[in-house]
Amino acid sequence: MKLSFVHNWRKKVGAARGVAVFGDEAGEGLTDLLSECELLRTRAAASGVELDDSPASLEALDQLLPRWREDPEELPWLGNDAGLYLGTVLVRTVAGADWHLWPNGHPVVRLPAGREVDVVDVGHRWALEGSPELSQSYGEAAEA
Repeated sequence: MKLSFVHNWRKKVGAARGVAVFGDEAGEGLTDLLSECELLRTRAAASGVELDDSPASLEALDQLLPRWREDPEELPWLGNDAGLYLGTVLVRTVAGADWHLWPNGHPVVRLPAGREVDVVDVGHRWALEGSPELSQSYGEAAEA
């Protein structure tokens, strides 16, 4: 159902972006929650890419044809999922990396040196523009 005032508002403002998590969830529970990425996993599986939470799967995602760009409704959701998946791979493969929630509930990955990576922003840019590549973002964060 299309409501004219909502449709017009979206044209002016754009789709909502971002993710917020509220509560005192921490550790592996938060990692499990943020790792679901159902839309991204579904789209990847349909293209023959298995998302096994490895850096190699990020490279495989970078090689997909960006068909999601044809659907402006799906684009922000896929961007969220791509960012959360990047964060999941970082948390599960980089020793000392973990999820951190900003006061507004926005999830970021805190690296061992204290630097925070706004993975959701990276995911949105990847989904929209293809750059930076997820594997490149992983490599830069893992080296830090």
